Amino acid sequence: MKVFVVGSNGQIGQLLIRFLKESNEHTVRAMVRKRDQADAYEEQGIETVLADLEGTVDSIAAAAKGCDAIVFAAGSGGKTGDDKTLLIDLDGAGKTIEAAEKAGIKRFIMVSAIQANNRDNWHDHILPYYAAKHYADKVLESSRLDYTIIRPGILLNEPGTGMILAADNIKKGSIPREDVARVIITVLKEKNTFRKAFDLIAGDSSIADALQII
Repeated sequence: MKVFVVGSNGQIGQLLIRFLKESNEHTVRAMVRKRDQADAYEEQGIETVLADLEGTVDSIAAAAKGCDAIVFAAGSGGKTGDDKTLLIDLDGAGKTIEAAEKAGIKRFIMVSAIQANNRDNWHDHILPYYAAKHYADKVLESSRLDYTIIRPGILLNEPGTGMILAADNIKKGSIPREDVARVIITVLKEKNTFRKAFDLIAGDSSIADALQII
């Protein structure tokens, strides 16, 4: 399966691309905004394409053409304002969903945020971020795509354990970014996760086992 990664320069995106490159069953195309980012990946033998989430749907569709799946792991980041949250986390996601449909790519993995579906549990200091994730997920759920929405808890820069908890209504928790990337790779071909959404934190079950009972 050829996987188109949106958000390739983010921390989860970088891990995901590394794991996909090491995989025996997948290949990867990284979408980046800057030439120096593309050069860095191409030096590693990774296929890249220049495109921007603030660009057009057609440009994103053209960048993804020929791939079998799209992973949206992009985010505006904590150092930008609410305007970029709106343009990247919401509109950028919406454009990528439209681009997937236009390019004929059915499989779509969305990296969202824990409890993005439940307004009662949004954190007051990042309400615009949660609102963006909430409505981006809604757009995906109303599409014709074979989606999986992964809503990870607090993201940690720690080695992954391969042990997770995946369920529909986890109030809080944390998880290493490595494990999120591993879950993304696992769900790519796991039909049990098609057209489903779940919260994700560190837990006591293997990734394969946890995803069988969501």
